[in-house]
Amino acid sequence: METLWFIIVALMLTTYVLLDGFDLGAGVIYLTVAKNSQERRMILRAIGPVWDGNEVWLIAAGGTLYFAFPLLYASAFSGFYLPLMIVLWLLILRAIGIEFRTHMENPVWQAFFDVVFFGSSALLTIFFGVAFGNVVRGVPLGQDGYFFEPLWTNFKVSGHPGILDWYTVLAGVIALVTLTVHGALYIAVKTEGDLSLRARTTAVMLWPVQFFLTCISLLATYFVRPRLLHNYGQHPVSILIPILMVTSLALIIWSAPKGKEKLAFSGSCLYIVAMLIGAVFALYPDVLPASTDPAYSLTIYNTAAGHHGLIVGIAWWSLAAVITVGYFVFVYRMFKGKVQLEGASH
Repeated sequence: METLWFIIVALMLTTYVLLDGFDLGAGVIYLTVAKNSQERRMILRAIGPVWDGNEVWLIAAGGTLYFAFPLLYASAFSGFYLPLMIVLWLLILRAIGIEFRTHMENPVWQAFFDVVFFGSSALLTIFFGVAFGNVVRGVPLGQDGYFFEPLWTNFKVSGHPGILDWYTVLAGVIALVTLTVHGALYIAVKTEGDLSLRARTTAVMLWPVQFFLTCISLLATYFVRPRLLHNYGQHPVSILIPILMVTSLALIIWSAPKGKEKLAFSGSCLYIVAMLIGAVFALYPDVLPASTDPAYSLTIYNTAAGHHGLIVGIAWWSLAAVITVGYFVFVYRMFKGKVQLEGASH
């Protein structure tokens, strides 16, 4: 049951990155790809019906984590208290940037909230990447299963690292570039004309950076935590993960210049899934590795809730999952196709 719930949490987090990732990426390109107020309204219109619903997956994943792995929830949320507060404020500011711009007629205020939307979106992608980098790198867990990290120390990964070091900053930059490409391709799919062309061009221009950072991140991860390759050595079928990653990158660069936006966006989705699956597969059964002593690491076994509760929870989670997925299918089908400003709320 522990493994099943581990897969469920990983699946929910992956869904969140896929869905909220494209509207975060849309925020990153918001000031550069859109050249006037009308085009910015088009970007907001493209993500307007879904951006707040996409964030439900983050809340649901946190709730599922609390239910299935309560010790992990307690340790991670206390140890990452400061960055979590920063993320919370950025989520609030992002919502303010979107909603307040809609109700402002003054161009000065519109420009102000445009910057708020862009800045909070960009910083969120970086902080999510940094958080993921901390999990992969490991945190200074004590024997009691808890830890504390300052925001930064000396930017080294050894000794007593902070939340920010060269590896986690690298992870943040990778997240920024990846989700920017993801968002640009989504905007290319949802819009027409020059805006769609500029969004697609942005994705193509960032592809070499994405490819380079992917290679660098794999080497850096091996340098920081060579033990992560253990599962790959034990299960030869795992070779499919890097193959999937390379295929997805090739699909993006082949289809985007040809104007095949939907195919390129599918490649971006595939790349994100491959990256996250690869990391989760490497970490298993750890859920929060210890940089102090591997014996202190939090695993799916020493952090899981009671067996009976996990079994009962499957039934309730399945019911909620069916309702949620049904709702998202309905919403995305209702708002499919290219966006138009006529009748738009943004």
